[in-house]
Amino acid sequence: MLTLEQKIAKTLTRDGKTLSLAESCTGGLIANRLTDIPGSSLFFTLGIVAYANATKTKLLKVPPFLLAKYGAVSSQVAKKMASGARQISKTDFGVSVTGIAGPTGGTKNKPVGLVYIAVSSKKATQSFRFVFKGTRTVIKKKAASQALCLLFKAIA
Repeated sequence: MLTLEQKIAKTLTRDGKTLSLAESCTGGLIANRLTDIPGSSLFFTLGIVAYANATKTKLLKVPPFLLAKYGAVSSQVAKKMASGARQISKTDFGVSVTGIAGPTGGTKNKPVGLVYIAVSSKKATQSFRFVFKGTRTVIKKKAASQALCLLFKAIA
């Protein structure tokens, strides 16, 4: 039985499609899981861990006004991170994750565990909102797994 990562690798490779990532709260976990697959260089082009807002702006082309208006943990910023990664690396798909892994940093409106995941293709960019429960490590792992699920749905 193939793992989710293996299914993604098989599908992208078969279709000749490429992927880039922009990770914040997952800290590179998605890239790590994908690069555990032998031959991942056939489809995986770029992974950026953009933790600081300045990095999101400089590397991923997230407009500063979006960060100021909505905050780094928002649907709007997740979408720009995903499309920015896709555009700068010229890949078929871009995936981003931004959130609050905790244990601190949460507010009433943006609690610990709030995560936005975006998937970008040449056709559309969609963002999805989640609130995960658990420790920092658990939230990061859940966010990475959910991002891979959303990616697989987009490419399948």
